[in-house]
Amino acid sequence: MARRPLPTLLSSRLALSRGRDMARGVADSATDVLHPLIVISRGMRRQVGWLRAWWGKTPQDRRGPALMASVGAGFLVLVLLPYGAYLAVAALMGSAAWMGRDRTPAPTGPTGAENDRLTALYESLVPYLSDAGDPSPLYAHDGSWENVFDDYEFEDGRLTRLHLKYPAYFTDGEAVSRARVEHVLHAKAGRGREYRFDWNEEENHLTLSALPPLPTGIAAQRFVTAPGETVLGFTDPEAVQRTVPVTDGEEVRDAPPVVWRTGPRSAEPHLLALGRPGTGTTTLLRSIALQALPDGDLVVIDGSGTGEYACLNGRPGVLAVESGLAGALATLEWAAHETERRLIAVNRARQAGRGAPDDVRRPLWILVDGPTALTQLAHAEGRPDPQELLDVPLRHGRGAGVTVAVADQLDTADALSQVVVAHTRARVLLGAVTAEQTQAVLGAPQGTTSAAQVPPGRGYARLGSGPVLRMQVPATPDPYDEETSDAHRQAVLSLLPAAGVASVADPAAVVDAPAGARMRKAGGPALEH
Repeated sequence: MARRPLPTLLSSRLALSRGRDMARGVADSATDVLHPLIVISRGMRRQVGWLRAWWGKTPQDRRGPALMASVGAGFLVLVLLPYGAYLAVAALMGSAAWMGRDRTPAPTGPTGAENDRLTALYESLVPYLSDAGDPSPLYAHDGSWENVFDDYEFEDGRLTRLHLKYPAYFTDGEAVSRARVEHVLHAKAGRGREYRFDWNEEENHLTLSALPPLPTGIAAQRFVTAPGETVLGFTDPEAVQRTVPVTDGEEVRDAPPVVWRTGPRSAEPHLLALGRPGTGTTTLLRSIALQALPDGDLVVIDGSGTGEYACLNGRPGVLAVESGLAGALATLEWAAHETERRLIAVNRARQAGRGAPDDVRRPLWILVDGPTALTQLAHAEGRPDPQELLDVPLRHGRGAGVTVAVADQLDTADALSQVVVAHTRARVLLGAVTAEQTQAVLGAPQGTTSAAQVPPGRGYARLGSGPVLRMQVPATPDPYDEETSDAHRQAVLSLLPAAGVASVADPAAVVDAPAGARMRKAGGPALEH
């Protein structure tokens, strides 16, 4: 027997499948259109059933009078009342529609799988939230989760929100006790997601919430901010009380930013960002540089020497981009003297009752990436530590309009000088980190669990004594990197000022550094030795 060709079989099966889909679509459409008639017919059947039940329950000696009374009342309605027939039909249809409605009760309570998940959560908390001397414990091995779990929400079978009560004797004021409970809930609720734990110590309540991932599609762009404001990244909507319009792909929407305020009135004038390689600390400094260039001057020290800031070379407003030890020392020494000069100019202007000169009003940004690498090199060559040259800009930079942003690796954070650690109160920690690392760097617990795998630029930020915020840095890759996409490359290049255009800054005079380095007057970033 000859076989049918395979394409013919496939085409027949596809046609059959399309026919079934079309039939289902027609049936669904017909059900939607005829739904009122279906409801009314169902109601009329129920009315007929009710009449039969009533007739069967009525005694035989009362059936005749009851029938005559019903017929007489109907005759009076039809004959004596205006529009009686229409009113009777409307009443019949209305009652039929009411009786024919879908009265299936909405499912309440958890399903079988959800009940098992809540039971497992309850039993896992018993060793941590119970005490042998409690006569009526909330958590017991033979207890029920319904007594302590007030509210819960599931989505696609996974727990997204849980509100629970715990006994008053639980030591919720100790970080170690909290961490144990949070670890258990994180493990039982499902790993791979971030959770927020809100402790209500006054009422002995704990709320667990599954957090959606922060968007990673926001690229470098011109953000709507006031002078002295820099967008470090974007966080959860409920964490801040402000939004800015951003372009996310082809969509324009409002996003909640993490805004870092600098200037004379800032309480956190300097920044420290830490993270492991590939977590996005260099991306953060590059994003800060692009936001600072329109209204300020820029000095960049690239301690890693990988050329990540090559796109800034020769740009107006970029005074220097140095990666070598000699150039970094000369540039930082100039920055220290420039800070002192600005302070003197501001002081003289205030004593004379005048405003600060224009060259002092223009902000000066000092971006240092990987200072510990330069420190090791300086120690090996017996030269001064570059971090010590940041002492004057860090201590007096706020009054002089000088802002310092330092980024380094988390593993070498112990090599940071005391002056850098003490004067950088705006902190950023990027990458997958532990609670202990967050406490050490930011000075406060993160309040959320950290995912095992996070995208570059993802981490936490804390400005001064404020709360710890989740944050995603805008995508600001090196435009000269071959792996950078065309969209991100064009986004970064469009924010850079055109090379060769005269700088906005016009320093009043050339400032000579003690080591013999000299900064050119608005002529470019080169340092003459």
